[in-house]
Amino acid sequence: MGSKNKMKRFKENETFPNVVQPTREEMVEGFEWNGKWSQFFGNDNPITLELGCGKGEYTVALARKYPNRNFIGIDIKGARFWRGAKTAVEEKLDNAAFLRTQIELVDLAFAKAEISEIWITFPDPQIKYKRTKHRMTNPEFLDRYRTILKPDGLIHLKTDSEYMHGYTLGLLEGLGEEILYAHHNIYTNTEAPEEVIGTQTFYEKQYLETGKAITYMKFKLRQ
Repeated sequence: MGSKNKMKRFKENETFPNVVQPTREEMVEGFEWNGKWSQFFGNDNPITLELGCGKGEYTVALARKYPNRNFIGIDIKGARFWRGAKTAVEEKLDNAAFLRTQIELVDLAFAKAEISEIWITFPDPQIKYKRTKHRMTNPEFLDRYRTILKPDGLIHLKTDSEYMHGYTLGLLEGLGEEILYAHHNIYTNTEAPEEVIGTQTFYEKQYLETGKAITYMKFKLRQ
């Protein structure tokens, strides 16, 4: 993507009512919407996050499917989620929003037990050991999610990385967390949840075209 195109998208994001772009300092010093997302949406409906949302395919698709729930796509790359934000505005999906920030600050963006559900869609598996701290299902990240999730909150992990799937599965079992569903090749499972196979991200479609297996799991964290 050219720099001019990126700048155009950055500028357009600033005009969208469904995009929030705090600075890191604002997040650390006290984010204005922490604990107040019901005011942002104008209702008390359950909130679902899509972490590392990319183009926001899941945020938009789920917002269409569940009008009585609210959805927030989070990514640091505003030029990428511009597509999802623009689509949500064009379709008048008032239950879809986008937050530009680092995922490691997620517990500063939301209050304790403010979130009902989290989707982690095709994260970088960070395979090298020295990158473990950046892996989005490592223990530190799980503790952040634990803080903002309601007691019965759900987490979904969908990835093309067998390593990420196996790492997370082993970690959850070791920690004694509740694994509700896990499959190493979701599109070969005739009983796969519709919301898992019914929505495909931009990169997921590319993976499927090459015959790559897509893994999925759903789990809960002890409070």
